[in-house]
Amino acid sequence: MGEKLSKSVTVSTKIPKELKEKLKQLKIKPSKILRKALEDEIRQREAEKLKEDIEKMKTPLNKVSIHEIVKSIREDRTRR
Repeated sequence: MGEKLSKSVTVSTKIPKELKEKLKQLKIKPSKILRKALEDEIRQREAEKLKEDIEKMKTPLNKVSIHEIVKSIREDRTRR
């Protein structure tokens, strides 16, 4: 995600005036911080979704025996 995007869009949000003043005093550019925070949040949620998907697949996969998997792989190899 960290790569430079060829197309960008503007996303805006409202923050308290005091926060904006502190950003200005400390010469903090919120765009960098917000971009990284959004990228981190997306990465975290994608990982959570992947974990959920894996958990959903465990039950069906547990019903298939190792013997059946090995047999299927061998059959596939002999067809080539």
